[in-house]
Amino acid sequence: MTGELEGCTVAVLATDGVEQVELERPRRALEEAGARVELVSVVPGPVQAMNGDIAPADTFTVDRRVTAADPADYDGLVVPGGTINPDRLRTVPEAVEFVRAFAASGRPIGAICHGPWILAEAGVVRGRVVTSYPSIRTDLRNAGAEVVDKEVVTDRAVTTSREPGDLDAFCERVVQEIARY
Repeated sequence: MTGELEGCTVAVLATDGVEQVELERPRRALEEAGARVELVSVVPGPVQAMNGDIAPADTFTVDRRVTAADPADYDGLVVPGGTINPDRLRTVPEAVEFVRAFAASGRPIGAICHGPWILAEAGVVRGRVVTSYPSIRTDLRNAGAEVVDKEVVTDRAVTTSREPGDLDAFCERVVQEIARY
C-alpha cells in the first residue's frame, strides 16, 4: 500500500482513552498509502491513549479540535475504539454532528471495536450491516443496524471491524475504500 492515497487527507477522531493500537495502526497504514492524517479531538490535546482500557500508554498531539474541523476538508474518517474513546465522543454534540455530516457526504468512514458507538449515536448505522466488539452489538441493533460477527464489513462507505485482532483487514479495507472514493 504505497501512493494510492497521495493527496488525500484523513481525520482520525479520538479523545482521551483511545486504544493506542487502534489509533496507531490505521494512521500508519494511511500514511504509508500516502495520506495526510490529522488527529481531530474534542480536547485541545494531548490525547492520552490506553492499552486495553486499563494501562496508560502514549500521548498524541491533537491537530485540530472537532469544533474547528470541517468534514468537507477530509477524504476519509477513522474512529478508533477502546471503550472510553467512543463513549466520551458520543456525549459531545459537536463530535456526533461531525460524524453525522461526514456520513451524509458519502465519504468513507472506518470504525473499529467500540468505535461504532458514535456511529449509532449519529444515526449512521440504521439500515446498515456492521460489526463491532461484542459488548456494543445490542446498542447497534437498537440503533437499527444489522450486526454480523465478521473480521471486517463495509456497507455503503462505512467499514467496521470487531477488535485489534482485525486491524490488518480493517486497515487494508479502509485504505481501499478511501482510494475508491
